[in-house]
Amino acid sequence: MYNVLERLREIEASGSGEVLEGKDKDIYQQGQIGILKDLHDQIDAAVADAYGWPVDLSDEEILTRLVALNKERHQEELNGHIRWLRPDYQNPSGEAGKTKSGDLALEDTVIADAQFDWPKDLPTQMAFVRNVLSDLGTASVEDVRKQFKRGQTKTISERLATLAALGQAEVLEDGRYAA
Repeated sequence: MYNVLERLREIEASGSGEVLEGKDKDIYQQGQIGILKDLHDQIDAAVADAYGWPVDLSDEEILTRLVALNKERHQEELNGHIRWLRPDYQNPSGEAGKTKSGDLALEDTVIADAQFDWPKDLPTQMAFVRNVLSDLGTASVEDVRKQFKRGQTKTISERLATLAALGQAEVLEDGRYAA
């Protein structure tokens, strides 16, 4: 159905006067694609109106505006201004947000030490080390080792090096690893 809807939009955009034929025409009629298109057009118009944007923006223009809006909101949050969707639920005390620095210090990420038992088999060790590194973003061998009960530094170093060799991690200049 959505392939036919997309095809219909392409035909309309081209202005060629082409019509749907064969299987596409059958799907259009049986799937009531005209109604589906109308509903999507209404949703698109409502979303554009909610953002205060024109309805006829291209996908590229929409993405450009969303990226700019995301940067703007990020800066607002760094300055302590948070736009709560449901303030009574999300911020019942009404406290103003705290000003934050723009940099996320991964060293400050709170993850309890020794969360996991060190797995016995190699495939599980690799998966756990990859998942921990992914959760941390960037980490030293010691940062990863702290997440495991009875994890050995040498073994974890080997697992991280293997992930890097397989292209599932990156070795940074300072010897840390990035997911």
